[in-house]
Amino acid sequence: MKNVSSYILILVAVLATTFSCKDQVTSKSANENTTISDAHPKLILTAQGVKDIRAQLGTIPIFDNTLAKVKEEIDAEIEAGIEVPIPKDYSGGYTHVQHKRNWVVLQKAGVLYQILGDEKYAKYVKDMLMEYEALYKTLPLHPKTRSYARGKLFWQCLNDSNWLVYVSQAYDCIYNYLSEEERSKLETNLFRPFADHISIDSPQFYQRVHNHSTWGNAAVGMIGLVMNDQELIDRALYGIKDLKLDATKKDDDGGFLNKDGKAGFLANIEEPFSPDGYYNEGPYYQRYAMYPFLIFAEGLHNVKPELKIFEYKDGVLLKSINALLNLSDADGDFFPLNDGQKGMSYYNSALVTAVDISYHYGDQDPGLLSIAKEQNQVLLDDSGLAVALGIKNGKEEPFNKKSINLSDGPNGTQGGVAILRNQDIELVFKYAAQGSSHGHYDKLSYSLYEKGEEILQDYGLARFVNIEQKGGGNYLKENKTWAKQTIAHNTLIQNETSHFNANYDIGSQHHSVLHYFSSENENVKVASAKESNAYPGTEMLRTMAIIKDEDFEKPYLLDIMKVTSASTQQYDFPFYYFGQVLQTNFEYKTKETLKALGSKNGYQHLYLEATAKANSDNSKFSWFSNNKFYTLTTVTNHKDELLFTRIGANDPEFNLRRDPALILRTRNSKNKTFVSVIESHGSYSPVTESAVNSKSNIKELKVVLDTEAYTAVQLTNIKGNTKLFITANTNASKEAKHNITINDKNYEWSGSYYFN
Repeated sequence: MKNVSSYILILVAVLATTFSCKDQVTSKSANENTTISDAHPKLILTAQGVKDIRAQLGTIPIFDNTLAKVKEEIDAEIEAGIEVPIPKDYSGGYTHVQHKRNWVVLQKAGVLYQILGDEKYAKYVKDMLMEYEALYKTLPLHPKTRSYARGKLFWQCLNDSNWLVYVSQAYDCIYNYLSEEERSKLETNLFRPFADHISIDSPQFYQRVHNHSTWGNAAVGMIGLVMNDQELIDRALYGIKDLKLDATKKDDDGGFLNKDGKAGFLANIEEPFSPDGYYNEGPYYQRYAMYPFLIFAEGLHNVKPELKIFEYKDGVLLKSINALLNLSDADGDFFPLNDGQKGMSYYNSALVTAVDISYHYGDQDPGLLSIAKEQNQVLLDDSGLAVALGIKNGKEEPFNKKSINLSDGPNGTQGGVAILRNQDIELVFKYAAQGSSHGHYDKLSYSLYEKGEEILQDYGLARFVNIEQKGGGNYLKENKTWAKQTIAHNTLIQNETSHFNANYDIGSQHHSVLHYFSSENENVKVASAKESNAYPGTEMLRTMAIIKDEDFEKPYLLDIMKVTSASTQQYDFPFYYFGQVLQTNFEYKTKETLKALGSKNGYQHLYLEATAKANSDNSKFSWFSNNKFYTLTTVTNHKDELLFTRIGANDPEFNLRRDPALILRTRNSKNKTFVSVIESHGSYSPVTESAVNSKSNIKELKVVLDTEAYTAVQLTNIKGNTKLFITANTNASKEAKHNITINDKNYEWSGSYYFN
């Protein structure tokens, strides 16, 4: 748009004329005795909100610009005409994409009608809804049969629910534009049957605690709020009454249906969220679920304020936004825990909703305004207006991401996720519960970032979302055979088997336990957790620290994994790095013929590229990525092997990325303590072709004490300066007092760890 400001000024003038004699858009059959509770719009955009928005138009740049862009978009859609095809495709296919596009357009057109007062938008919404009414009553189940719960417009009820969540907002916006006869036709033939299909007809989809069901609950509840249908509202909040399901039936993700009988919107708030706001399926699915959670909550707040929905479970919905924003890297991309897609960020439209609603209904955190400003758009409703006014008045402050520990489980007692931040280095340490059907078998795993770039990765999911050519845009079989398996993650693998033998039922019964978390020290951030159930008879205690040391250019990662077992095992310890191998201090032999490292549990997807025997007390490996240098220094002995591997074996359709890893392997061991340091150092300029600080600063890494109670690691740099880190393996409370002797020297401190 060439001149948005000029357009807005013209728009304001038009609005002043359009609404000089009336306060809000009226209906062709408006009832003068309509009460406030029956007034429309009332769901997300409210009648009072419309008045307030009109009063501010032309003076709130981020709102004005958003409005202008939406108007340009919807005007083009109206010009192109309405298209409501007969459904036939999976995700990414033509009919799927068109119906998905329609739900967005309908919602936006409804909002434009309310704000601009131009009946062309209401007519467009009405005409398209009438086409859907004519189509829907003729539709059987969707012809694609892959889903455990087929929709009618879409191949799965999930997408049908998406449609109704958005379209209920459009219907609310044109409710008073329609005649009573038109409303009756839509509600009788479209909306009520639609709500019944995704709930009563599809209980295996609806009666669950899962992000899918949250969309279903919100869809049924939101159309119920617009229609003032208490039965639908109750069904949304509490689930379907007196329903019995086969508790042994599994969905396509492997999760049980209705196993514990909990269902409905309130159950979906109560169960998946910890008191800290962490969502057990991980940030990728929390991001996806936050739209129905918050948009339905906003509707409930506006129409049913007596429910006090934003106060439910100690205000966890609003807390969850802060947790979710902290589960992103320096660039705003969410950490790909569990089934998570890399590159999904809080610039996504669902997070515009989350930020705006959180600001408006929360404590108006000025840090949220800085994120909204970066998003460069707001919702065209009451909450978007609040954000736009906050930005206009200069209230924004930087959103400060700090080291944080987020508990998991409804009561915060099922492990968690710790994020350690020090300067540009970010560590994500996962010691959470299984994560429902989207969880991976990767207890005590981690990923490492620098300025938003992965140093050591979490693979995330094996899926090309909405790309039809790749499995219809859905989960690929490699998601189970690779991405969920333990070997795909930076954690310990015993005897080439995954944690809990990759059994969902067993994994769901257990969680890791926080040993301690410490972020008070500006220079040392530490998280430590235990896992005792992944392998019967084996206990893992992992302590991870991001340490800022004046002798080092950047903070480094210290990783201590202490493994104790009742019997002899083989242990594999992978490092999934990115980039080019630079240098090692061990000799390796490359393979002339590439073969898979193993035959199952994910090992069948790893090519073995080279092997080596550790030949010193420290094995060092340096690599180059994103014009930066990295070095792994790990404590080894002559029994240890080093394996260079690459993902991609037994992958005939090229569904997996070809990423490398270095695996440290130890055979015939009962107890083993893996100690490693990862440094980021130096840089390379392709312009000047100069490399700066390209070599490791570590001369020696040594375990100087390793007992049941303590592990002590000494780090000596190339200048001969030494630092000692001691972690308490048993009594690690902040109040605990410790006094030990190492090499005839006494160390005394209070708390969980010692560093000096």
